[in-house]
Amino acid sequence: MEKQPRPVEIKVHQQSRFLDIAFDDGAHFSLPCEYLRVYSPSAETRGHTPAQAKLETGKEMVSIADIKPVGSYAVKIIFDDGHDSGLYDWKYLYNLGKFHDELWQAYLEKLAAIGYTREDPELPEREN
Repeated sequence: MEKQPRPVEIKVHQQSRFLDIAFDDGAHFSLPCEYLRVYSPSAETRGHTPAQAKLETGKEMVSIADIKPVGSYAVKIIFDDGHDSGLYDWKYLYNLGKFHDELWQAYLEKLAAIGYTREDPELPEREN
């Protein structure tokens, strides 16, 4: 069985609304809070089946209010819009980073399909 990469550093950038996460295999991802929020692993967002998944809108300015470790396998992200359900395990976070471009494009296409225009079409600049 292949060893799952584990985070060695997680840092929230409040002003730019990014989460930086570095893994022990050398991978490093900067994930926008909006992206993390709309791809929350919670049943509230994902549903119990793909047909029940909820398309999140209006999350352009969401930020992370707090992040808490859950054992040695996940974090609970608490967003400033009150959303706090769903555990982001290491594999899920890694895949959000690895497949960011495809997942973000799929999200934008779903928004376009319902005629929703994001308030801020450009992502904020990442802090260093």
